[in-house]
Amino acid sequence: MEALQIAPSKYLAAKLVQSSGINCFSGVRRLGFASLLYGKRKHRSFCARARSYKEEGEFVSRGSGNAQNQEAEGGVLVGAERDGTDSVVGFRFIPHSVISDERVLETQEAEADKPSEEISTSDTTPPSTTYNVVFVTSEAAPYSKTGGLGDVCGSLPIALAARGHRVMVVSPRYMDGGLSDKKFANAVDTEKPTKIHCFGGVQEVGLFHEYRAGVDWVFVDHPSYHRPGTPYGDGFGAFGDNQFRFTLLCHAACEAPLVLPLGGYTYGDECLFIANDWHAGLVPVLLAAKYRPHGVYKDARSIIVIHNLAHQGVEPAVTYKNFGLPPGWYKALEWVFPTWARTHALDPGEAVNVLKSAIVTADRIVTVSQGYAWEITTPDGGYGLQELLSSRKSVLTGITNGVDTDEWNPSTDAHLPSLYSIDNLSGKAECKAALQAELGLPVRPDCPLIGFIGRLDYQKGVDILLSAAPHLMYDDVQLVMLGSGEKQYEDWMRQLESTYKDKYRGWVGFNVPISHRITAGCDILVMPSRFELCGLNQLYAMRYGTVPVVHSTGGLRDTVQTFDPYAKEGAGEGTGWAFSPLTKDSLLTALQRAVLTCREHKTSWEGLMKRGMEKNTSWDNAAVQYEQVFDWAFIDPPYAG
Repeated sequence: MEALQIAPSKYLAAKLVQSSGINCFSGVRRLGFASLLYGKRKHRSFCARARSYKEEGEFVSRGSGNAQNQEAEGGVLVGAERDGTDSVVGFRFIPHSVISDERVLETQEAEADKPSEEISTSDTTPPSTTYNVVFVTSEAAPYSKTGGLGDVCGSLPIALAARGHRVMVVSPRYMDGGLSDKKFANAVDTEKPTKIHCFGGVQEVGLFHEYRAGVDWVFVDHPSYHRPGTPYGDGFGAFGDNQFRFTLLCHAACEAPLVLPLGGYTYGDECLFIANDWHAGLVPVLLAAKYRPHGVYKDARSIIVIHNLAHQGVEPAVTYKNFGLPPGWYKALEWVFPTWARTHALDPGEAVNVLKSAIVTADRIVTVSQGYAWEITTPDGGYGLQELLSSRKSVLTGITNGVDTDEWNPSTDAHLPSLYSIDNLSGKAECKAALQAELGLPVRPDCPLIGFIGRLDYQKGVDILLSAAPHLMYDDVQLVMLGSGEKQYEDWMRQLESTYKDKYRGWVGFNVPISHRITAGCDILVMPSRFELCGLNQLYAMRYGTVPVVHSTGGLRDTVQTFDPYAKEGAGEGTGWAFSPLTKDSLLTALQRAVLTCREHKTSWEGLMKRGMEKNTSWDNAAVQYEQVFDWAFIDPPYAG
């Protein structure tokens, strides 16, 4: 394969001159000793650990589905041996007896039966160490949003900045010629165009900047981001050049901290990159392959945050040359489809997988809930990456997303007809009566009102709920559903409404004010999702004193504790009901228990409501947990190939 020419930026070229006498990660990670792990933070410790790849039987692949991690049982591998082409062919071996009887740790030790590290959230003091944090994301609210990813990258950076970190968010500048373009009105051109070498040529991107809420919002501008539709596609499907569009984003995100003098000075190359999903998954690879060999970003770290493992950025293997990476890094992205998933008998199944490369090369891995961190290490939830993720579970952490406590607050919500709080719940009854009247249902304060808000698709378990609805209607309850999606479910909702006119209402479509009023007015919120990476509606519901009934999966299992009326000497504990398995009977049983408690055990029900409202679901709480992961990321030396 013809070698690719990687042209460093002006900053990188300057660093080359400055560091010409320094050996910058020539295939081996820096060494240190386990005892240094317990020193002061300013003396960051490093451990003896080598990660590398093996090509054609000579290179050890630490992430390929066709190879297993190789670790010496009698000592530590430290020195790289190279052949005439400067390829790594082996390592020098030092027995444990030479260095220490104490095992060198790569990160915090994790128990074998725990998929991720648990983080204490009780510490609310300011962080002892602050970082230059760079979020790389395909969407960030309010500028662009299609789902939870936009919420996270629009809120978490602000929470981290409020705690003293210097934070930059790098995202595309989507322009479609409509009203949404006004969201970027305050972003000004930095006049620092950046040239990116990829896809067989040189691409020039612009960098726009807005300083808001203590965060530097940097937008990458390129004609490929100027088109109607969502960030990923339009009515005809996904855009065919998404690999190109997000490769540009990753390259530009690596250059921005080096070239943009925001607030008078650049972020520099000692940054902590937080790459979100596959769209930003190339960032950890670029740090190791393009920059560190030249002494740039040698002290930087990277974290890959997995919001949805189902989307991995898989393209044909021939497209590897488009990424602007050296040929020797192909193994980091190599992906081979299993035989059953190939298109025909002669198909070798060879591909490149961007998210897989990020999992291999990132210093830490974070998912959006502890339950999801476990699920992605199983065949059911791993989407082919479960073995790789299991091998890295010592650096895998689940952190539940927060919610915008300003937008979702029953004591200040402008969408509600009556405000209320944990100290005065009288307004909730008024919200329920107003919702029943607005939807044309009989206004009955004694009748339990059940709500559903979400997409009408298979993942959300709508088929289970709708099949259970006729049985549920035999009880003295009312059911309200809000959402849009598959036509079969929309038609099913219309049919139920025509059959149960005094008990059921279905709102096809999505309406933000109505979603707030349903959350506040209902007694029970039901979420029978087949899988839920984190889930936000159950968090909103608990803040509003609405009791969730959820399928025990992913983030739903993490955030909803099943009610136990006999705990704490009869005082009770729990915030709702989590049922399993996902069947019509299990769902009906959980709902019937909730309805019975709501109707006949008012004291217990009020306890359920208040315990949910007391929960700390703010982004500040999530930010504290992320800070612990930041500290862990800097314990080890960065990935060097």
